[in-house]
Amino acid sequence: MRPKTAGSSCDSSRAAAEWKHGPATRTGDTSRRDGPEPRREHDVENDGTPRPHFVVQIHDARRLHFDFRLEVDGVLKSWAVPRGPSENPSDRRLAVPTEDHALEYREFEGVIPRGESGSGTVIVWDQGTYRPLGHDGQGDSVPFSESLALGHATFWLYGSKLHGEFALTRIQKGDEPDSGGHEAWLLIKANDRLAVRDRPGSPDPYHARSARTGRTLHQVAAAASRGSGD
Repeated sequence: MRPKTAGSSCDSSRAAAEWKHGPATRTGDTSRRDGPEPRREHDVENDGTPRPHFVVQIHDARRLHFDFRLEVDGVLKSWAVPRGPSENPSDRRLAVPTEDHALEYREFEGVIPRGESGSGTVIVWDQGTYRPLGHDGQGDSVPFSESLALGHATFWLYGSKLHGEFALTRIQKGDEPDSGGHEAWLLIKANDRLAVRDRPGSPDPYHARSARTGRTLHQVAAAASRGSGD
């Protein structure tokens, strides 16, 4: 497949802007909850420092895909993963960088109307926090943004569905010959005790349920249609 870059149907930049600057206006967006979500044991480091968030959204746009997003330096760094993250270490999932999104966008679940960038139904398939694992030769921690800039970042996910160590590895730079200006990465599960080996590592996106509301893509779309009177 041809990689998609920022501004393609993999992105929802206008939705992200609305979440950043004001209340959500997306049709059928009923996933936001009043008050803060309860803090889990894995949401903080041993010293009490909050861990950064991650989210995986299923986006039924022009081409259905998963959006894998990690909180880095105040924004959500984002990759479109056509076949979705896998908990099976033998799966090497293509991950194509897309534009950064506002942190608030990790809560978005609803329908982006036709005619807008990234139009289609979105559910929050997984959410949680993560712990960067990168170290230098002396064993000191490396900032996660630096690991990404170098093209290889390892991290531990504390999600409701994804667990354990994963890695993002850049396999193509945008300035390489024949790259067409597009970067390409691989998202791979480490062969740890939380990996799966005897079943598919990714969900069927049409039957997958939201980690926030328990709804499927179809149910979110149907609720939006009823709400708009279509």
